[in-house]
Amino acid sequence: MYPSADLCRVQEAFQRRRAESAPLGNVRTVAQKAAAAWAAEALFAEGREQRQGQLRAVRADQLAKEGSVCEQLAIASSENPDRSRASTFPPAASRR
Repeated sequence: MYPSADLCRVQEAFQRRRAESAPLGNVRTVAQKAAAAWAAEALFAEGREQRQGQLRAVRADQLAKEGSVCEQLAIASSENPDRSRASTFPPAASRR
């Protein structure tokens, strides 16, 4: 499981605050490097989330197309082939 971009940004901010408030130089250095790593991971996470959103949209389109194809197949293989045209003709009483 990958971290979200929001989590990465929160961790980056936390590490930056830690670097600012650290009295020891080595702690500041480590916190700054950690903040930079979290910032880089946030960029990767944003890219992943964007690709996942695009993939979901493509899959939704595919499912909609498959649904219409399945519906057409069901109508075509029906024992009553006129079933699909039943709603296109006016009622028998109004034909006269």
